[in-house]
Amino acid sequence: MVRTMEKTNNNIKLGSIMQAEPVVLDLTGLQCPLPVLKARRQIGQMLAGAVLVVMADDPASPLDFDHFCQNGGHQLLESTEKNGVYTMRISKVAK
Repeated sequence: MVRTMEKTNNNIKLGSIMQAEPVVLDLTGLQCPLPVLKARRQIGQMLAGAVLVVMADDPASPLDFDHFCQNGGHQLLESTEKNGVYTMRISKVAK
C-alpha cells in the first residue's frame, strides 16, 4: 500500500494521519534542573506521539532526561553526544 504525502506548513499529511515535525528545544547554556523543567513544559503542550528533540550541554542531561522519561512515562528514542552537546529525542506517550 502506497500513501501519498503532501507537506503543508510544518506538518506532513500521510493519508488521513497528521504528524507534526519534531519540536526542537536548544537548551544549551542551561544547567540542571532548567533543561528538564523547560522540556516538561513543552512536552505538556504536545500531542501524544509527537517527538521532542532536546539539545543541552549540561553533563547531567543524559541521566536527567532518562529519569524524566521513566518517571513521565515518555519514550527516550535516542540520546547522543557530539562536541559536548547532548541530543535527546523523546516521544510523548498518551496519558
